Amino acid sequence: MHKSLALVAALALTASAGIAAQPKAQPASPARAAAALGAGTYQVDPNHTQVLWSVDHFGFSRLSGMVGSMSGTLDIDPARPNAARVAIDIPLSGLTVTAPAFGKHLATPDLFDTAKYPSARFVSRSVKVSGTQATIAGDLTLRGVTKPLTLNARLHGAGVNPMNKKATIGFSATATLKRSDFNLGYALPAVSDEVKLDINAAFEK
Repeated sequence: MHKSLALVAALALTASAGIAAQPKAQPASPARAAAALGAGTYQVDPNHTQVLWSVDHFGFSRLSGMVGSMSGTLDIDPARPNAARVAIDIPLSGLTVTAPAFGKHLATPDLFDTAKYPSARFVSRSVKVSGTQATIAGDLTLRGVTKPLTLNARLHGAGVNPMNKKATIGFSATATLKRSDFNLGYALPAVSDEVKLDINAAFEK
């Protein structure tokens, strides 16, 4: 009787050890997940896409703001990633800053002059992909001026959104521009000419 119990216990321990030794399923890499979504035109998710900008303010601190409520498209084929195209419209009414008075000043002709130029637009010219990284060269039109802008982008993730069940692909990117290139030279050089951009973008099919 004791031997039978010992044998059962030994078999149970062996089975448990075998289960524990099995490797856990690993989530698909971002690149594989993106490939699984398939080719097509994806629309900007305006609720989860943002551009954060920052400048050096008088040498005392960095000053930041955010733009949201964007629209646009990403045309992408995982089999031909270098043929991807992106076009984004950026409403400057979606600009968020630290205080209402500052926001009103940004809207004046001193700076964005949003009554005359209510939005900005970025359109890609070329995309060079290396793994999950990409260099996106394009043109930014801001305050009536169009200048080249290069985005250093990274595929963040892809899959089906669990809330709305839409195929979704997301990227992060960085870029740098000069305010003076777009006739935004107010308070130079006390406020830096260089503006750093951090971009988080989601697109839904």
